[in-house]
Amino acid sequence: METPDIIEIEKLKSTLEKAKLIAYNGEAPDIELMFNPTDISFTRTVNWECQVGNRGTTLLPKVNFSGVDPYRFTLQQLVYDTYETKKSVMEYIDKIKKGVEAIENTDDSRPPVYIFTWGSEYFYCVITSLTYTLNMFLSDGTPVRALVDIDLQEVDKVNLPGGSSSASGGTNNLLDPRI
Repeated sequence: METPDIIEIEKLKSTLEKAKLIAYNGEAPDIELMFNPTDISFTRTVNWECQVGNRGTTLLPKVNFSGVDPYRFTLQQLVYDTYETKKSVMEYIDKIKKGVEAIENTDDSRPPVYIFTWGSEYFYCVITSLTYTLNMFLSDGTPVRALVDIDLQEVDKVNLPGGSSSASGGTNNLLDPRI
């Protein structure tokens, strides 16, 4: 059996693109995934409102379309492993934790917006849930492996959180006491 040429292996390594959560406008540290996910689960809900008492000929309630929720997607079982370097894996986890904390040094009290990329841009998003499990430790108690689950929600890149005006250009007359 022939061994692969080292140059060919190096070419393959250089083309492997890592998935990343790039902080929009530098709001927080970027999050680079140590290993790419094996799958990404996407969910979107379409909302329908039932009109109680308003029934069709089949006795089922009449429904009206009321909009769609943003896409939600989950990155599950992300592995972070620093065993070989003997450094704490918390260096990586602490960057991810910034995604569920308020941005420092701003008047806008909200977690950061990210751009999820993997070769190309996928979504502008926010982290809605973070779960991590530390599951390997050095003899001195230093955590060196973690499994991470991140739930993300799509945000409108034209009308990002923290903006002072709406991209629609409309006004909200319901909240204006002068009208």
